[in-house]
Formats: sequence, structure tokens, C-alpha cells
Amino acid sequence: MIDNLPTYISLTFALTTVATLSLFLWTIRSSASEITRRRTTLFLIIFTLWLVIQAILTLNNIYNSDPNSFPLKILLSGVFPAILTIIYAFATQNGRQFIDSLPLKNLTYLHVVRIPVEVVLYWLFLNKTIPELMTFEGRNFDILAGISAPFVAYFGFTRTKLSRRSILIWNFICLGLLINIVVNAILSTPTPIQKFAFDQPNVAILHFPFSWLPAFIVPIVLFGHLASIRQLLKSEPTSKPRKTMND
Repeated sequence: MIDNLPTYISLTFALTTVATLSLFLWTIRSSASEITRRRTTLFLIIFTLWLVIQAILTLNNIYNSDPNSFPLKILLSGVFPAILTIIYAFATQNGRQFIDSLPLKNLTYLHVVRIPVEVVLYWLFLNKTIPELMTFEGRNFDILAGISAPFVAYFGFTRTKLSRRSILIWNFICLGLLINIVVNAILSTPTPIQKFAFDQPNVAILHFPFSWLPAFIVPIVLFGHLASIRQLLKSEPTSKPRKTMND
């Protein structure tokens, strides 16, 4: 853990991780597929084990033992397995059936977790464990996705005031915001490819509980956008000429 870091920061982030897990399980439990709904407990067990493994690795300083190496150990043991799981889901028939059964409204509400994440990042910056460019005072505008998510979910799916194309565009924009902060975070971490923030690099993600951000929260948010984009693209209406009596 980070020395002299106020307890409320770690606690807030831990609760944010629990909220992310809860919202994703809520999404699974609301699936259109009965088979998927029945597997909610299985997903809870898998995700809990994953978080515990990441906690053990971080608390034993595995990720922080050689922060100047590349690729970072957290990428190999935390990020890449999560990304490979997402790729597997989109590449297999069962995975695509799972993705298409998830309700778009729930997937959209999921992004509200980005608000407390951004608040925690700002606190970490004030405590000199990440650079300013990773906060909303720098190059990170990801908080806008979190703030807008409940409005898009409500007006897009409850009130149906937004077109599906508008929601699709929102997903692409917010996916771009996510990619932006991920790239800046990687290039601010002390590795041979570091490009930014040499005076105050991104070291928080190498410590507990903040390793859960790249290993769990970011992949869940990424999956939420990709799953929504897939569903929205599939449901785009195609104009077909009507047949007449003379055809």
C-alpha cells in the first residue's frame, strides 16, 4: 500500500470497485437469457477470485518490485488476461450470445462508476502518486462519460427520447475518452517508454487497491462500451423498398 496515503482514498476506491462489480452483476442478472441470469453467482465467484488474486499480487509488491521494467508485470498478470477474456467473448458464439443478451440500459448505467474513479484520481494527484494530466484538471475528461451516463440511460431507454444512433455516437465518444486516459496513464508510468510526468509519474496503479483500476474497472468499462456498440450496430434499421401490388 502507499505510505502516508489518507485511508479515505483507498476506502473510496475499494467501494468504487465493489460498486463496479455490483452494477455488472446487476446487468447480468437482468439479461434476456435465463441461462445467463442463472450464472450470476458463478460470475460473482470468478470476479471475486480475480480481485483477490490481484490484491495478493499487489500486497506482496509483485507489481512494484521492478517498476522500470517493460512490459509492466501488472500488464502481463492483470490487464492482458482481462483483455483476452473480452476478445474471447466477442470471438465465440457463446460469448456473443452472452453479450447480446445484456440490456443496453444497464450497460449504460454502468459508466457512472467513472465519477468516483475520477475523484479518486484527483486525490491521488494531490498526494503525488499520479500526474495532473491523469485528472480532470489535466488531459482526462473521462468524468464527462460518468456524468452523462445516467441521462443517456434514462432518456435513451426509459423515456426513449434519444435515437439509437445518438446513443451509439455517445458510446464512441466515451470510448475515445477511455482510450485517451489509458494511453496517457501508460505513457506516464515509469517504464522505458515513459513520455510524460517524469517529475510525478503514475505509480499508484502498482499499489493496492489501485491495481484494481487497470485490472478490473477499466476492462469492465471497456466491455460495456464494446457490448453496447455491437448491439446498437446490429439494431441499426436498414431501409428496404416496399413491395407494391405491381411487383
